Amino acid sequence: MNAQKGFTLIELMIVIAIIGILAAIAIPSYQNYIKKAAYSEIPLAMSSIRTAVDTCYGIEKDLTKCDSDTEIGETLPTGLTNKALAGITLTAATLPGVAANMITATPNAYKGIDAADTCILTPVPDASDRLVWTYSGGCLTKGYVKN
Repeated sequence: MNAQKGFTLIELMIVIAIIGILAAIAIPSYQNYIKKAAYSEIPLAMSSIRTAVDTCYGIEKDLTKCDSDTEIGETLPTGLTNKALAGITLTAATLPGVAANMITATPNAYKGIDAADTCILTPVPDASDRLVWTYSGGCLTKGYVKN
């Protein structure tokens, strides 16, 4: 009598179950990766504004003299619709005892990013007259950036 060759039904079902479990884990991780990759455009766009504010503060030693795009010598991107970044604004805000500029980036609803996940970058002068920048807003709570 010849022995049959091939897989049994239970062996095939086990393989399909393993593939299903791996897919259930991999798909959400991949979607999160896609969001983070698309959102990386936003902190990158903010970095040029941050550098301009750092330079202005290094010269002026006063953040109130570095709170507009003309004072820092940068054109702020606004009204963008085809990628993750919708626009960046630079505003003056009062922190406890310190006037600080806040760079606020607003995203578009793009590749799973929520349009409400704004990213705020705030400088605070330290004892050695350098600016220490901290993130806040949706970008920090959703894990797109770290302080």
